[in-house]
Amino acid sequence: MSKKKSIVSVEVRKGDINRALKLLKRKQMDSGHLFELKDRKEFTKPKTVRRKQKLDAIRRNNLEVMLDKIESGDTTIRLKEKKGYTPKSTPKDEENSIETYGLRMTQKS
Repeated sequence: MSKKKSIVSVEVRKGDINRALKLLKRKQMDSGHLFELKDRKEFTKPKTVRRKQKLDAIRRNNLEVMLDKIESGDTTIRLKEKKGYTPKSTPKDEENSIETYGLRMTQKS
């Protein structure tokens, strides 16, 4: 198989440009031209490529294992929940932390 990709072209039939555009977009996605263009915009180190491939393989494997468990009727599967936003500190927390050190802030008027 050659590395060169074939040129994508579409023939407009009966003046239907919308159908031709839809077909052109589909052919471009299938041929991989746009993906290769985005991929070649910047250099990616070989280590980064290998790490990405490894992580993708791990995700695929985890998905397959989970689907196999679901098919076998295992009900002990726990999906990971998204972590919610927790504020780092509030003014009340800061007051409590100051009091724990035995310091008090006074306002000058």
